[in-house]
Amino acid sequence: MRSSRFAWVFVSALLAGCATYRPLPLDENRAVSRPADIAVPASEMPVPELRAHRFDPSDGLDVTEVAMLAVANNPDLRSQRDDERISRAQAFAAGLLPDPQLSYEHDRPDPGQAETTPAFNLGLTWNLGDLLTRSARVASAQAGTQEVHLNLLWSEWQTIARARTLFDKIMTQRALVARLQAERDALTPIDRYVQRALQAGDLTYDSASAGLNAMADVRGKLAEAQRQLDQSEHDLHDLLGLDASIPLNLTGAPYAVDPDATQVARALSEMTHRRPDLLALQAGYRSQEEKLRAAVLAQFPAITVGFMRMRDTSNIYSSGFSVGLSLPLFDSDRGNIAIERATRQKLHDEYDARVLASRNDIDRLLKLQTSFDAQQPQLSRHTAQLAQARDAAQRAYRSGLLDWPTYLAIRASSLAADTDLLNLQQNHDEQAIALDALVGAWPDASQTRNSARVSRQ
Repeated sequence: MRSSRFAWVFVSALLAGCATYRPLPLDENRAVSRPADIAVPASEMPVPELRAHRFDPSDGLDVTEVAMLAVANNPDLRSQRDDERISRAQAFAAGLLPDPQLSYEHDRPDPGQAETTPAFNLGLTWNLGDLLTRSARVASAQAGTQEVHLNLLWSEWQTIARARTLFDKIMTQRALVARLQAERDALTPIDRYVQRALQAGDLTYDSASAGLNAMADVRGKLAEAQRQLDQSEHDLHDLLGLDASIPLNLTGAPYAVDPDATQVARALSEMTHRRPDLLALQAGYRSQEEKLRAAVLAQFPAITVGFMRMRDTSNIYSSGFSVGLSLPLFDSDRGNIAIERATRQKLHDEYDARVLASRNDIDRLLKLQTSFDAQQPQLSRHTAQLAQARDAAQRAYRSGLLDWPTYLAIRASSLAADTDLLNLQQNHDEQAIALDALVGAWPDASQTRNSARVSRQ
């Protein structure tokens, strides 16, 4: 009775520590979520700017709210957060002690033999070899978890930069589409005049080519600009994890940042101590160092100890212990040591290459910014002058003081300048955002990040 009660308690204790299975079915009919239905906790945002901003999509999404929504709802980031949970589970598993092994043997003598009794052999063994490498395995798993977390943080930084870039691109492309639509509307009366004159025989196709080409050129540019806008809005839907049927009500000015050489130099000196991807590589290198240390420790003989209780067929009881020792004659874990040492060298070289490539990319982007900064004032003045010439030409044309081919040529020049200025602004902002994402938080960023830029209309 006591033995059965003990067995029941023992089995119950074992079952109490077991995990249970719960199914997680796939959702094939996922409901379409609107931005207002998505939880965007500001306190969990990865950068201070986003944590200080209140998420309120009721009046449209500004550039900061777009970045917050991207961090909270981007499908790739959700998958990486799952990877972080897996890594934490692996670190937990690495710290668990090995379970002891319980064995039991039962021998029954053949019938017809006098003075015999069933024999048994009860043993409890424990492998001590895992204890030698436990500290290294735990340290490696913890560093690996930190590496996954830092890679997630870096991906969040890049997602924020991507959201800001797409916001800027969409606002620029919407402004370009509006400008081309206005140009199309302005050319419509001339296009009708040219079409009627051709039908009446007052113009030949040679003399009407300027008018025909002007309208065709504007329509072609408008169609291409609309295609690019549709693609950018599609990319932003994907980034935000939204269904394509959800309208994007973007509002406010694009993200404004314009770092100078002094800021870049200061940030470069701290880059290896602050940028998440470089910190992740450092954590990965520490994890690999511990894996190599574990492989070196594993070359020592593995020890297994055990305790036994037995009874033979003569009804004689005995107790004892066992010790098992592996002999490192052939393997001695030399293969794993060589693999881990080569892997460590690979990670060392990858880190050096990443730092060098980052410095070169930052230098390239800074030079591009300097070039854009030099071009923009000149192009702005040129665009303003052509706009004045266009307005004057329009008044002269309506007064009958200017022929329509000359008027169209002036309008085409003004349109080209407006388009070039919009593209230059967008390229400037895109490179500035990329530079900001590469270097990280600026030492005095509060003076540049919150400055409002004039909205593009």
